[in-house]
Amino acid sequence: MIQRRELLASSLGTALLSAVGMAQAQSSKPVRIVVPFAPGGVQDILARSFSVEMGAALGQTVIVENRAGAGGTIGNAFVARAEADGSVMVMAAASHNIAGSLYTKLSYDPQKDFAPLGHIGSASYVLMVHPDVPAKTAAEYIRHAKANPGKMNYATAGVGSATHLSMAYFNGLAGIDVVHVPLKATGEAINEVISGRAQAVIAASIGALAFAKDSRIRLLGVTSPKRSKYLPDLPTIAESGLPGYQFDSWFGLLGPAAVPAEQANRIHAAVSKLLKDPVILERLDKQGIEPRDLSNADFGKLLAADYVRMAQVVKASGAKID
Repeated sequence: MIQRRELLASSLGTALLSAVGMAQAQSSKPVRIVVPFAPGGVQDILARSFSVEMGAALGQTVIVENRAGAGGTIGNAFVARAEADGSVMVMAAASHNIAGSLYTKLSYDPQKDFAPLGHIGSASYVLMVHPDVPAKTAAEYIRHAKANPGKMNYATAGVGSATHLSMAYFNGLAGIDVVHVPLKATGEAINEVISGRAQAVIAASIGALAFAKDSRIRLLGVTSPKRSKYLPDLPTIAESGLPGYQFDSWFGLLGPAAVPAEQANRIHAAVSKLLKDPVILERLDKQGIEPRDLSNADFGKLLAADYVRMAQVVKASGAKID
């Protein structure tokens, strides 16, 4: 009997040590947040703005790793194939879903190959025009464009960019013929409008804020379904002339599809904690991101609905990349 008890105690002790060892191995393993774009972009700045605090919440070191190229698809593909233990995730945005319709060949499925781990918030865009354009609302801009088919143009950060797709979608819904002028960056596109070489541009609201009181450019409306807290007096495009129009970007963490529920919940809890931290909220505010804590289930529903909407946006734009 005594020998049997000793064997049982020994077995329990071994199991306990094994469990502790596994937990220590897990906690010592660094977490990588992959940014699928180059350093300095919105997703890169966002990931780095809370990486230290995220590490503290998880009890693990968090490393931000840039894997840029092919419109974010290289970094996304890397995460889709990564070990599904919660140690690798991607800082994703609307471009994640856009890629599913924009690229004719992808090595992964934006919906089936990823699991929601933590929704962070959203950001809107703003339609801006040169002051020579006789329009103070989206409706007036549309009327002017219809009266001058093919004579106006709009500047973007390049084919397939958010600035391109948002404006192409606008033009398609409005039924107007406006010429696309692709450039390399949003700043260049805004400068084209300020100079008068282009008549319109849609840019992220955080970038538009700097021009809210600038007489060289006029803000007509925000692209989100509701007014932006950063520009509360500016109407939405939907309410000022183009009902049904919506283009905004969500931000959140996604992991490989097979991440265990326990790990997904653990990461979500860490993100949820950060979204209650005044320091983190202030950083998000400076980036023009309106925070919103969603359960992973609700984040999944948002992703599914957004995928369908972005497919409509890409179709309306006519853009395709092989």
